[in-house]
Amino acid sequence: MKKRRIFWQLFPAILGVALVSVVAMAFYTSWLYERYLISEQYAELDTLARGLEREFAALLSSGDAAGIDALCKERGRQTRDRLTVIDARGVVLGDSTEDPSAMENHANRPEMDRALRGQAGQAVRYSPMLDKNMIYVAVPIRLADGSIAGALRAAAYESTAQAVLAGRRIEIVLGSLVILALSGGVCLWISRAIRRPLEQIKRGAERFAAGDLSGKLPVAQSYEIGALAEVMNQMAARLADRIRTVERQRNELDAVLSSMIEGVLAIDASQRVIWMNEAAGRLTGVDPVSSQGKALPEAIRNADLQRFAALAQQAPGPVEGDVVLKEEDAEVYLQAHGVSLRDHEHNPIGVLVVLHDVTRLRRLETVRRDFVANVSHEIRTPVTSIKGYVETLLEGALDNHEETERFLRIVAKQADRLNSIIDDLLTLSRVERDEERGEIAVETAPLEPVARAAIELCEPKASSKTIHLRLNSPTAVFARLNAPLLEQAVSNLIDNAIKYSPEGSEIEIRIGREGAEAVIAVRDHGSGIAREHLPRLFERFYRVDRARSRRLGGTGLGLSIVKHIVQAHHGRVTVESELGKGSEFAIRLAAQESPALPAK
Repeated sequence: MKKRRIFWQLFPAILGVALVSVVAMAFYTSWLYERYLISEQYAELDTLARGLEREFAALLSSGDAAGIDALCKERGRQTRDRLTVIDARGVVLGDSTEDPSAMENHANRPEMDRALRGQAGQAVRYSPMLDKNMIYVAVPIRLADGSIAGALRAAAYESTAQAVLAGRRIEIVLGSLVILALSGGVCLWISRAIRRPLEQIKRGAERFAAGDLSGKLPVAQSYEIGALAEVMNQMAARLADRIRTVERQRNELDAVLSSMIEGVLAIDASQRVIWMNEAAGRLTGVDPVSSQGKALPEAIRNADLQRFAALAQQAPGPVEGDVVLKEEDAEVYLQAHGVSLRDHEHNPIGVLVVLHDVTRLRRLETVRRDFVANVSHEIRTPVTSIKGYVETLLEGALDNHEETERFLRIVAKQADRLNSIIDDLLTLSRVERDEERGEIAVETAPLEPVARAAIELCEPKASSKTIHLRLNSPTAVFARLNAPLLEQAVSNLIDNAIKYSPEGSEIEIRIGREGAEAVIAVRDHGSGIAREHLPRLFERFYRVDRARSRRLGGTGLGLSIVKHIVQAHHGRVTVESELGKGSEFAIRLAAQESPALPAK
């Protein structure tokens, strides 16, 4: 069967549009006819007003206001129009329907104002006095010498024109309805003829878009629509084959790249992100999906990575480098491996970058390096002192008994200091080891006995400086703790407070509960600590005043031990201090309810 062209299906529709246009033109004609009727009424009122102008001019020249009003009422009954006469100041002298003395000044009426200025005025507006829309025409009243003595206004109801138009409008509406009905029937037939095959193609296209490429579209009788269906069927068959191939390759690639802990980043020759795996997005802090297609500086704002990608693109072979990413409170160190991507003609088309997170290794190296340097420095001081005094004794100071005794006391003091450093290092190492292995045994117990044991341990040193240790524990507070370790942490805090408190002062050890935390706080009234030192107080071997700390016998490891003991209890340690007013160190653990007592 011969297929029909789409033109013969669209032509009747175009004809229907033309019919609708005729209907629209009919409405427009109705509107124009209404405007014509109003203009005709303007002309009639203008003719009426100009015909009565001379009669009212004679009365105005004689100043006969009563005659003007009487003439208005007489001519108004004859013409069935409303007539109004005003003088040059706008005062109403006569009106065909109202008492002139009761009417307001009409000089501000647009048509009257125009007439008083020597031109005919026209207006259509609502009259509140008559409660109807009125058509007004006003003409100037001129005297024999040509001067304007007033204005005459003729008015008619707008409904008069509406009544004339109403009869014609019914005919126009009925004719338009007939045409609309015919056009609607034609449009319905056309839409049904075209809609069916197009709906079938639409449903088939929706199936294709949803991934169902198995079905075929029916071929319509229309030449163009039938050809479209055939092309779409061929496209679906080819697309299904390509999608199967692409999906298989993509699944294989995704499985490999997603399982990698290294970040993989592919960049094209114009430095735009082609693809990155989840590991790369996690390392760089960007969304892998939303970053695709963006320029590298826009997707990942890191100068090191941008320079490395540019270097890898220009290099003839693989390159390696370091990339440092800045975060809010830390730095992330990445080891980057890059290679230029080339097409079959060896033209560079992009760069493949593989990122390894070496932050932990770098930090461990830094900690190890700093620790070795600090330990070496701290041990070198007493060892150098001991060696120096021993060499002095060997060189002949043994003959002087007093000097020998003083030197030996210094040697003994430095040996004790060296021993304290070693003991603290061993304690710190043991706490870290037990924490990593999970070998720290904890139980729910009150904090007060731990604080009292620490106070008893530090009492002799406090008494030597006449420092009073006061325990403030109004209520029983419980936490999961290891009593010996926590006692050591509290005693370290009290010992520090004693070292840096003046003689005769008081140190308060407070036990309480703040929200969900159990707190042991040690408050002294010593010299205090400057704000810039607070973030680093708990680092190993960190001292605010190194000379004073060594003079008082500190090893620089006490607060670090406190921090690791508290971390082993899954808590935190805080410090608040003000220069000249003292400091408060607080150990904060998760508060526990009082354990039930065993039944007797």
